[in-house]
Amino acid sequence: MTTSGVTFTGESAPVARETVTVLSGASFVLSRPNGDIDRDAPLGFFGHDTRLLSGWVLEIDGTRPEPLTHHLPSPWCCRFISRVFTDTHRLLVERARYVDEAMREDLIIRNLHADPVTLSVQIRFQADFASLFEVKESRAPSETDTRVQLTDTGVCLLRRVGDSGLGVDVHAAGAELRPDAVDFVAEIPGRGEWKATVHVQPVIGGEPIPARFPDGHPLAETAAAVRQRQWEHGTAEIRSSNPDFDEALRRARHDLGSLRIFDGGSDLPVLAAGSPWFMTLFGRDSLLTSYMTLALDPTLAQGVLDALARRQGERVVDRTEEEPGRILHELRFDEADDATDAALPYGTGPGTAAGRIGRHAYYGTADATPLFVALVGEYARWHGQCSTVMRMLPAVDRALEWIDRYGDRDSDGFVEYERATPSGLVNQGWKDSWDGINFADGTIAEAPIALCEVQGYVYGAFSARAALAELCAEPELAEHWQDRARRLKKAFNERFWLPDRGWFAVGLDSDKRPIDALASNMGHALWTGIVDDEHAPAVARQLVSDELFSGWGVRTLATSMGAYDPMSYHNGSVWPHDNALIAYGLMHRGFVDEGRRIAEGILDAAAASGGRLPELFAGLERDAYPVPVPYPTACSPQAWASAVPIHLARALLGLEPEVHHGLLRARPRVPERLGILSVTGLPLAGGRLQVRAEGNHIDGAAIPDGLQWVVEGLVGQDVAP
Repeated sequence: MTTSGVTFTGESAPVARETVTVLSGASFVLSRPNGDIDRDAPLGFFGHDTRLLSGWVLEIDGTRPEPLTHHLPSPWCCRFISRVFTDTHRLLVERARYVDEAMREDLIIRNLHADPVTLSVQIRFQADFASLFEVKESRAPSETDTRVQLTDTGVCLLRRVGDSGLGVDVHAAGAELRPDAVDFVAEIPGRGEWKATVHVQPVIGGEPIPARFPDGHPLAETAAAVRQRQWEHGTAEIRSSNPDFDEALRRARHDLGSLRIFDGGSDLPVLAAGSPWFMTLFGRDSLLTSYMTLALDPTLAQGVLDALARRQGERVVDRTEEEPGRILHELRFDEADDATDAALPYGTGPGTAAGRIGRHAYYGTADATPLFVALVGEYARWHGQCSTVMRMLPAVDRALEWIDRYGDRDSDGFVEYERATPSGLVNQGWKDSWDGINFADGTIAEAPIALCEVQGYVYGAFSARAALAELCAEPELAEHWQDRARRLKKAFNERFWLPDRGWFAVGLDSDKRPIDALASNMGHALWTGIVDDEHAPAVARQLVSDELFSGWGVRTLATSMGAYDPMSYHNGSVWPHDNALIAYGLMHRGFVDEGRRIAEGILDAAAASGGRLPELFAGLERDAYPVPVPYPTACSPQAWASAVPIHLARALLGLEPEVHHGLLRARPRVPERLGILSVTGLPLAGGRLQVRAEGNHIDGAAIPDGLQWVVEGLVGQDVAP
């Protein structure tokens, strides 16, 4: 996931490894380990795709506290523990920060001496109102352009540009308020403590949004806490007896809950792509994450499908690359022609949920449209002919029309892309960096490009539409789409296979030449089923070869290729979501050892990263580097990386529901080192599933009514209670 060409271009500002992220929905704070926000770094309090605070620095008697540790009990809150040790002061400093559209910060200073002390406590703040993209690209203005209003209760900083009324309000009881600081005088008895609270509230249309963490209200009963508890209570609980895997699963569930945002058009949440730079709805990212988390919470898929269907393309607009039936690439707040429109949220009011997504869509992607259809089909496999599936059918058929009319622009049977505007994305698959698609010798491929994995997604879309027709008792329509899928599969294996190389081409370039690099793309094709049985063993061997497999995961590009760079974005790095899809595809096609090897490598990377997988990491050899080497601008948490432990658990359980056939298939293959893997409360076919697996054995303690249990192909096998 790189930048949308319409909204921004250029390299990302590095986010230091020690940066602490506190987030809830589309609002988040990036800070130093002691809680400070320095104006000259890509840090801040962000909301509405805008940096609302660019400076937030605590000083005690002119000294900045030294960080000791920090603790994130929930994604939306953090406790920063620091100290101030001088000749006269020995202080323990705690800053408790809470974020949910607004921000609250509680200060606790403990005097470790027996003598009383009087201190000057100051928080200096600044607001530059830079757009998210300016911060990301290190283009934020050096001078702030704000107007300051001192009120009876606080300081209000407002953006001068335009008439949007976007601003931020800072206030605190018992403090002296200045245009750029909150000042306290703290009198602390010996061995005693002093407390204060500061509130920061975004201002929309001239009015501060309501405080999300009001004074005197129990924090456990605030909206963010209640929302997270309710979500986790309604989702499946996936556990492992292996502590590292169990921590990865727990962290994944936590992070996915924090990445949910609400768009004002539905009560259902959608998934933001990732923090800090992609806290909005993305087509490809949100669809794949929803697919990977069906075993956790189907409402994520419902919300994403609903939001994308409501914004499905209706006309041809070159500037945004909109086309009838096309599914968008991303939504933003500030993709409008003027600053006023840019600042408006989607919908009509400030809202009260975790966050809101923007209103301006960019459509430049080749894969979101077939993935939309494929997700509807997968959702039907889990839940049958339900209201969500039936409601999506018109959008599904419009998406399929886009594939034929606009996706396959030259009628050769393959979907290709070429940007319609110079400001659009050059590459419009998941490897969407400008140099991400190249030949074996390193030459960059020229568009129009028909990507390997996109054809697999289209195959999945055709197969899904056939299954949906079967579900609706439309046999002729089902046969039509089955035939389309068969013909595409045959053509793909003829045109994309490179017999002299032993792998599939990354794609076909503008001259229909196979792009002959050895890359991870073909793993997605294996996952979708478009790779035929003849070529599947060779694909499996290549994916775990020394050229592609680093020990931590499959590289995006093999070490033998001309463009290989293990520290690049897409030319040799390792992406956890890429690996999860590949591992699932391998195990599903019968290459269990290969799939488990990749799954264990990625889970080891998660353990080495404290349980949270980043968006990507370097493709350096595991033998040479005992921990994954970070990529400096990787998002964390990031939606499809957060979904990886969930999807790998499903792959290791081998769960394949076929509700429309009344079947629940399971092919357990849990490695011994991962111990026992269990799922409780998995939403399925209107009921809840409970299973427990160890090795190649699985027990179903609770199976929804109407489903026949099938384990390793043995219909009707007895199930232990």
